Amino acid sequence: MKPLLRAIAIVGTASRYGLDELLPKSRATPLLRVAKVFVPTSAANRALPRGARLRMALQELGPLFVKLGQVLSTRRDLLPADIADELAGLRDQVQAFPSAQARTLIEASLGQPLTEVFERFDDEPLASASIAQVHAAWLKDGREVVVKVLRPDIEARIRADIALMRLLADGLCRLHPHADKIRPHDVVAELESTLLAECDLQREAANASLMRRLWQNSAELSVPEVIWPLTGESVLVMQRVYGIPADAIEELDRRGIDRKALAAKAVRILYQQVFRDNYFHADAHAGNIWVDTDGERRGSFIALDFGIVGQLSEQDQYYLAENFMAIFHKDYRKIARLHVQAGWMPASLRLDELEAAVRAVCEPYFTRPLSEFSIAEVVAKLLRTAQKYQLTLQPQLILLQKTLLNTEGLARTLDPDIDLWAVARPVLEGILRERYSPKAFVDRMQKQWPEILHQASGLPALLQSALAQQVEGETRIRMRSDEIAQLVKISQRNQRQLFALALAVTAGFASGLLYLLAGPGPLLYTAMAVSLIGFVLAWPRRL
Repeated sequence: MKPLLRAIAIVGTASRYGLDELLPKSRATPLLRVAKVFVPTSAANRALPRGARLRMALQELGPLFVKLGQVLSTRRDLLPADIADELAGLRDQVQAFPSAQARTLIEASLGQPLTEVFERFDDEPLASASIAQVHAAWLKDGREVVVKVLRPDIEARIRADIALMRLLADGLCRLHPHADKIRPHDVVAELESTLLAECDLQREAANASLMRRLWQNSAELSVPEVIWPLTGESVLVMQRVYGIPADAIEELDRRGIDRKALAAKAVRILYQQVFRDNYFHADAHAGNIWVDTDGERRGSFIALDFGIVGQLSEQDQYYLAENFMAIFHKDYRKIARLHVQAGWMPASLRLDELEAAVRAVCEPYFTRPLSEFSIAEVVAKLLRTAQKYQLTLQPQLILLQKTLLNTEGLARTLDPDIDLWAVARPVLEGILRERYSPKAFVDRMQKQWPEILHQASGLPALLQSALAQQVEGETRIRMRSDEIAQLVKISQRNQRQLFALALAVTAGFASGLLYLLAGPGPLLYTAMAVSLIGFVLAWPRRL
């Protein structure tokens, strides 16, 4: 009964704000007209822009729908710009829950009264969001901290509303004429994953701790310290930091902060997080990114709220970096080839067709002034174009796309004339040079050496098995005609040569490693001799 009542309440709110006007005519239109008879749209609401009406309705429906609006605001591939811009305003605009309840929840997590832990606890919340709210506090040793506490029963409410959203997505798929473009089930799945991850504050604390360690020696980005003894799944205690939101332009100017330098810094940090650290802040809107305006770190960024972070597989990271470099060099053929090699596109796809589609996306951007060039827009359009060619899109790529859009949006807010290309390209080139240098290769091999030796110990058994299979195959084939026997002889010769070539390559590889790790010596000369013998045996010869 409760889900039905909740669904009726949602429909009523949507009708009161005239949200039916956001949908094209479909089989749902008669149902919406019936709802408008009971809950008509007010004249005041009709006068508001459609984005404002949607934002107000989501706020009225509660924290979970506010979070839905926040997620949708980053999906500019799904929403018109005016709606996405309006939904971007859904930051910390959720009514706080009572401080007495917050105290009870925190004490339950800590297992002791607040007075035993804090010298002072501020009942007035600093911020209230859809998942948690934040209070200021002071530890017994005088340190200032913030205490983040989950909303009461938030996970149960999330699961109940997600179940209802799935039903609504089912209905939208049946009734909406362009449901395949909106992909409602994908949106709900993304929302569920995001919300449930944010419900584990210990996980968020671990994310923050790792980010702090990666940037501990940086003058460009700082991360507050986690107070681990006081942190659990439902309560997070961190060092309190002071700054101003990164998009507070007037305040930045008043304090004399160089906004052009700040914008370039934001772009550099993103590319270092993605391609150097493979660990990026994936919710980097201005509410979570502050600027330090005092002290030694004046003009640096402060990162907050680590509920959503992103990582890529080593393969995706490599292919993305190469794609970016291909974009910088206008190498459309390479972009098409990389998409297929990465496994994002079917191998049966004609490269010339994909290359032409990529060229059609990229060329218009290169005719613009460099200050108007947007790498995020190019990547977003490439992904949309690739979807027409059966792109297998990974969730982490969507997360990166949203992060690129957020960061470039922040950079252009700080400096409308920023040349994103000029800032990003040398950072990425430097990271790739360092990553694929001989030193980096040796470092990786030293780390992988135990694994290589462990796997090498199983090679004799594998060779024995392979030889046994070859003998069995030879016996079966000899039962056939002389012509087939001749083919078998050729096949056996080729197999021997292939084995010799593999031996030569392996020995050559071992020679290089021995030279780098140990220098000249008997083992090096032995490996070189084995490699030479292998190449001689593998050299093609007539029967």
